[in-house]
Amino acid sequence: MDTLVRIVLASRIGLRNSLGMLAALAFACVLVADVTVGFAPSWRYPIAVLYAICIGAVLRARLRYHAEAPGVARKDVELGALIVVGALAAVVNIDGSLDGPTYPLMYVTFVVAAVLAHSVAAAAIIGFAIAVEAALRFVAYGESTVWHLATHGAFGALFAVIGVLVIRAEVARIRSHSRGRVKAEIERMHVAARSYRLLGAPARVADTASSDASASCADDDAGRLVRSSVEEIHQAVLFALELLRRSLGLHTAMLLWSTDTGTHLRISELTTDSEELSEGPFTLGDGIFGAVAADHGIVALSGLKPSYALPYYAHGCPVKSVAAVPVLEGEHLRGVLVADRRQDVAFTDSEQEMLVAATRYVLRAIQNERVFVQLERAKVEQGKLYRAARALGAALSERDVVEASVRSAREIASFDFAAVTVYDEAKQTHEIRAVSGDAADALVGARFRHNAGLVSMVVQNGHPLPYKGQFDRSRQIVFTARIVPPSMPSILVLPLLVHERPLGTLVLGARRNNAFGDAVRPTLEVLASHVAVSLANARMVKRLEELATSDGLTGLYNKRALLDMADTKLAAARRFSRKLSVMIVDLDHFKKVNDTHGHDTGDVVLKGLGAILRKTKRTTDVVARFGGEEFVLLCEETDREGAVLLAERIREELMRATFPIPNGSVGVTCSIGVATYPEAGQDWETLFKAADEALYVSKRSGRNRTTPWAPRRKNAA
Repeated sequence: MDTLVRIVLASRIGLRNSLGMLAALAFACVLVADVTVGFAPSWRYPIAVLYAICIGAVLRARLRYHAEAPGVARKDVELGALIVVGALAAVVNIDGSLDGPTYPLMYVTFVVAAVLAHSVAAAAIIGFAIAVEAALRFVAYGESTVWHLATHGAFGALFAVIGVLVIRAEVARIRSHSRGRVKAEIERMHVAARSYRLLGAPARVADTASSDASASCADDDAGRLVRSSVEEIHQAVLFALELLRRSLGLHTAMLLWSTDTGTHLRISELTTDSEELSEGPFTLGDGIFGAVAADHGIVALSGLKPSYALPYYAHGCPVKSVAAVPVLEGEHLRGVLVADRRQDVAFTDSEQEMLVAATRYVLRAIQNERVFVQLERAKVEQGKLYRAARALGAALSERDVVEASVRSAREIASFDFAAVTVYDEAKQTHEIRAVSGDAADALVGARFRHNAGLVSMVVQNGHPLPYKGQFDRSRQIVFTARIVPPSMPSILVLPLLVHERPLGTLVLGARRNNAFGDAVRPTLEVLASHVAVSLANARMVKRLEELATSDGLTGLYNKRALLDMADTKLAAARRFSRKLSVMIVDLDHFKKVNDTHGHDTGDVVLKGLGAILRKTKRTTDVVARFGGEEFVLLCEETDREGAVLLAERIREELMRATFPIPNGSVGVTCSIGVATYPEAGQDWETLFKAADEALYVSKRSGRNRTTPWAPRRKNAA
């Protein structure tokens, strides 16, 4: 029944999806039949109305589809097929044949289909048109040759291909032109931002970068911030210039601003009635600009003749009076404010004061935007550092600190390689703990001694290297000559310092030049200090955990850790019905060793027994110093016989061992009690008590022996 339902549903969906194409085929058949037998006019009008309804419905359905939506090609084919039938009907009814002067309408249809529809849909539409035309020629008109059909089909395909090529070439041209305009505008914005000192001057390496890099840089938040600041400055300058022009009756009012090199002036903003202005840039020593630059004072001229040369007019001098006011920031000339008018009226003192006030207004607007940009950058950097500090503060292990540091650094700067090295001051060695990027498997875990590489020099000096992050592979070494990171032009090694004590380094690398410039390097240095503190805290937490769970003398687990793990081991044994053996090892006559040879020798003996237990146990076994000279082993999936064999191996190993004393050596023995879950007990207290009873039997029976727990011994005890 389910199969039948699925078949019915699939049939309904297929029929609904193919209604448009079925309608096109039906109208094509009607057209062929009409040309063949000739319908009465009374039939043609209803058919035309029905055709208009169908094509309207298909067009409406097509408009609902997005250009990349699934099924849009099918809708294109349906609409194109209906249009083809209509175009053929128009040609046949107007010319009475398919070879008349109206047939080029079909070529237009082919071009429109090729340009507007998907490529597969366009091919299907052209194929459908040729098929319908073939039916008309061979069925309706009774032609026997394919010459006309082949000619029309070839020309139709040719026109379609030409239409596609032309439209794509035009689209490519428009895109290229728009891309060039966008890049030029972005570059203009960056030049203006640098001239206003909203951005730092580009490095030499960055000067030769492609405009694609500028576009990509301009797409980030910093680029948008700079563009908005430049626009605010231009709006403020334009307002001041318009106010001056209207109030003083000026012909031209413009602000020219100094370039990065300080040798030229560019038009920053202007308002004028002239159409003969030169775009510049202008040499700072040209004409009236040179006079202003030389004296740092106002230059006002009147009675100008047409032969007088003003640098910003391309052809002659159309004005009679001009005034140029320097825009001074301290003792530095930043720009020139120029005002001129056609009337031969000299600029009065009050008018010159107004021009000076305008320069102060312009300079204040620029300084305000500088402060705003700096505050916004500081806010963004503080936000990044806050998120980094929060992520590093939540990291409690060394691995978490390394991962958080790489994530935080990636938010500050874009890089392709990152590594964290840890420095062992006692052994004078470095170890690469983590790597992100290429060559991770080959570098992680690599150790190298203190050398003349960048990592060692950064640890020794406590300063980031190399200078400005510009790496020269032929002269500089990051780790060692054998341990090398991927080849990259930009590498920055940051020290991880806590109270001037080096813990390691953070190494970042990028495949582009000048990746770690002045904009990101100070923030990365602050991040490195946070990473160092978090790394020190993680080590401290690890040490505290070790002190809380391990014995300070032997390095084994202590009693507290043993009790925690015992509950877990017992729960697993109970759940999976496994054996679990408890072994208590106690040194024989240990008080005599302390009294005879001293507590130092006793400590040596305890450490020796701990080393034997650690060496003999399996990976899944747990060894702990329970207290004094008593040690406990938890052996998973170990029955009574296996536990006894292990205990005997431990006892014999200790019996063969000797421990040095000032006048020779000393040997000791041990007694061992063994109890196995579930025979000896169902919980930890009962199981431990059974092992302790077995140990007591070993002590009473002469020591230096292993005794497994048995019910009869329990009764005897």
